[in-house]
Parts: sequence; structure tokens; C-alpha cells
Amino acid sequence: MSTQSQIDNNATLTLNVIDGLDMGIHTRVQDILSPMYETFPLLTKIIFGIPLANLIAAILVFFLFLFLRGIFTNVIMVFAQQLAKKTTTYYDDKIISALKAPLSFTFIILGLHLFFLIIYKETNTIKNILETMMVYTLFWAILSVVEALRGAIYGITGKFSSDLSKEMGNFIIAIVKILITGVGLGAMLQVWGINVTALVASLGIGGLAFALAAKDTAANLFGSFSLLADKSIRIGEWIKVNGVEGTVETIGMRTTKIRSFQKSLITVPNHIVANNPIENFSRRGIRRIKMHIGLTYDTSSEQITKIMADIKAMLQNHEGISQSDSLMVNFDTFGDSSLNIFIYTFTKTANWAKYLEIREDVNLQIMKIVEENGSAFAFPSQSIYVEQLPNHIKS
Repeated sequence: MSTQSQIDNNATLTLNVIDGLDMGIHTRVQDILSPMYETFPLLTKIIFGIPLANLIAAILVFFLFLFLRGIFTNVIMVFAQQLAKKTTTYYDDKIISALKAPLSFTFIILGLHLFFLIIYKETNTIKNILETMMVYTLFWAILSVVEALRGAIYGITGKFSSDLSKEMGNFIIAIVKILITGVGLGAMLQVWGINVTALVASLGIGGLAFALAAKDTAANLFGSFSLLADKSIRIGEWIKVNGVEGTVETIGMRTTKIRSFQKSLITVPNHIVANNPIENFSRRGIRRIKMHIGLTYDTSSEQITKIMADIKAMLQNHEGISQSDSLMVNFDTFGDSSLNIFIYTFTKTANWAKYLEIREDVNLQIMKIVEENGSAFAFPSQSIYVEQLPNHIKS
């Protein structure tokens, strides 16, 4: 059997499924309407080419299915959700909630199908539209179930890499959704008699042009593989790459989304992230404090020595300062208007808020030390020495 014949047979099979959804209601309605034509001749009046009785019956049947849809949504699904809450797993709750909308939409499709059957207006085009809606609803339900099982997929990927469970899970879900969407689009095209196999084969004619157009997409895809394999970034980390700085929100198949500290969302192609140096601030265990303090020139050498010793002792005993890393306090330079002391140390935390608290406390204690030793902080100033005043000023 040829491929085209197989496709035609499959299309016919799906249309037969649509035809079978009436559950015999169309025949029963018509059996009721037939004697009514004789009893109430007015019902035989033709409106828009449709017997009045059939039009009324079609509208009533459609509203019947809207009513059944309401019962299904508000009674049956609610009851099912209550039962699911009694189980030990919460995935059945999520699946039931995910299927609620697609299953409810099926009632509308069924109501439309019977509506057109009863008024004798269900042409091949309408059948194809209804069939397309059915296929859409089916794949909508599948995609909803995949999304509902996101937590389970994270659990599976976590067994391979607990650090990258979310990133790997999101990547797998994206791949699965793309495949499901592709199959769904193929099924909808098949409903309309389009030879999907021939369509895919015809793409080979423009394969080179397509490959050139898709090279950036391919580069981004491999970039995402690289990021996941290297574990260079994770969701929630503070990074800086190619001039973009912020917190990683998502690592997708094509792009990485970074939330800047101005709260704007920056989308960066994965091949740029993968091929540029990444500064990952979240991977630091410590943060540096580096500063110069300037004392006035009337500070004596004994005072400077005592101030430096007190600052160093304060840092060595500070609970927020790392004692296993460099700690330096030195008289550095003779500035233009100050005697400069260089201070270099590290906090125990990389957390931005805690770091600021520690640095604030260090600054306040340095001010106190300088004040207690009888010195003061210098500010930019100049002294002018005049050897001799002009005669007119002297007089």
C-alpha cells in the first residue's frame, strides 16, 4: 500500500471517529422531530435553508452539552480532585487539574458536531474543522500532562545531577513539548489531506538554505548543551557575561534569561553565554574589602602606628572577617593632602546584604579607632605659602 493511501485511510479513520461521537442522538432527535412536522406544520418552515424544528432542536442540543460541560467541570472534576487529595502522591491532583480544561472543551466540540448534524450542514469542511479541534484538544491534553509532571521530571534528573536538576528538567520538557507539538501539527495537516511525508521530503530541496538560516539556532542549541555539561551557571545565580549582569532566571534551549538589578529582563543567546567568559559571583565563598583611609598630616608616626595596630586587631577579632584569607593594614602613601593607610581583607560571606552589614560595621569601628587615637580624616585641601607680600598690600 502506498504512503498516500495510508494517509487517506488514516484521515478517513479519524473522520469516522468524529461521526461516531453523536452516540445516536442525531437519529433519536430526528425520530422525535418527524411526527412533530405533522402535528405542528409551523415547524416545517424553512429558515436559511434549515427546517425550523431542526434549528430549534440543534440549539437545544448544543445548550444541553454546555449544561453537561458545566456538570462535568463543577461536579465530576471537583469530586475527582477531592479523591486525588486522599492519595499519597500529588501528581494525580496535578494531572486531573491539567486535564480539566481539555476535557471540558471536548463537550463544546461534541455539541457543535451534533448541532451541524441536526441542521444537515455538516459538510466535509466542517468535519475537518471539528476533527482539527479534536486533534488540537488531544495534544493540548498531552502537553498539559507533561507540564503537570514537571516535578516528577525534576526528580528523575536530580538523580543524575542534583545541582542541575531544574536546568536539565526544563531542557527535557522543552524537547518533549517540541516533539509533541510537531506530531500534533502533522496530525492536523493530515486531517486536511496534506501529505506530511511528502511535505517533509520537499524540505530537502531547500536544505542548504534552511541550514544556513538555522545555524544560529543550532549554535544556541549546542550552547545550551555546553552550559548544562559544564555546570558553569545555574538558575538563581548572580553572573556577569558579555557586559550583562544579573540573576539567571531560565536556561532555555535557545536563550538564557537574566534579570538585571534594574529589574529588566535581558535575553542572551546561549552561544554568546557559552563562548564568553562568565563571571559567577554566586560561586564566591567570600567578598573582598579594599579601601584607603586618609589621615591629616598633623598625625604623628606614633599615632599612625597605634591606629594601624588597632585596626588590624579589630579585623582579626571581627566575627564577620575571614581569618584564613589575606588581611593587610599598612601605611601606604604620602598623599597630596593626607597620610594614606591601605586596608585589605575578606568577609566570611558572599551574600550582598550581609557583606554590606559587615563592611558598615568595619567602617564605623575604624572611625572610632581614629577618633580615640586623637587623629582625624583628611579631606582634599591646599596650603599656600607667601614669601613676601607686595608693597601696596603691606601699606
